[in-house]
Amino acid sequence: MKTPKKAMVLAAGRGERMRPITDTCPKPLVQVAGRALIEYHLEGLARAGIRDVVINLSWLGEQIRAHLGQGERFGMALQYSQEGYPALETGGGIFKALALLGEEPFLLVNADVYCPFDFSSLGLTGGDLAQLVMVPNPAHHPRGDFILEQGRVHAGDGERLTFSGISVLHPELFRGCSEGAFPLAPLLVSAMGDGRVSGIAHQGLWSDVGSPERLAELEAQLSRR
Repeated sequence: MKTPKKAMVLAAGRGERMRPITDTCPKPLVQVAGRALIEYHLEGLARAGIRDVVINLSWLGEQIRAHLGQGERFGMALQYSQEGYPALETGGGIFKALALLGEEPFLLVNADVYCPFDFSSLGLTGGDLAQLVMVPNPAHHPRGDFILEQGRVHAGDGERLTFSGISVLHPELFRGCSEGAFPLAPLLVSAMGDGRVSGIAHQGLWSDVGSPERLAELEAQLSRR
């Protein structure tokens, strides 16, 4: 297993549940403890030795590009995958960016989560197409997403955990896809059915910053640290 050399940060979402904040500020630039949310991810990726990062853009994307520039202050090179509006959903956005990501596995991070995770601990082994970081189910998502058993992820019956929005994907996962908007989850479920998805559990701090209330809760948590 080796840490991927490239990463993609998903930053194209509208952030409907964060309105009115996101009417004028894209969610990746929402401030958490005095810093833009997306900056925490970029710093974490840099600590893991990742220097090439692709960021997809849609809603107010020009603000993200202006704020981050070419990535010099993070010690990395940023490239942008511009989408129209509305965005292409998770799967379609990644598929559009594959030409920038290359043919090797890459790290994928949702810009709208907060998680001080060690990205250097991730990587694919064998013939896996994906590795997912799973977290305990938050109050707003009590049923979870997938099952993690003995390092493997599947979608059958059992106690589910929540997909954190942090993963490693192989471009082969998107074989047969076409341009346009489509979700990522069905591709993951298909790969799970073939036994090609691994997982790791994260018990530390994680927050899906999906509403003003959750943002306030996260700020309160960080203030107590």
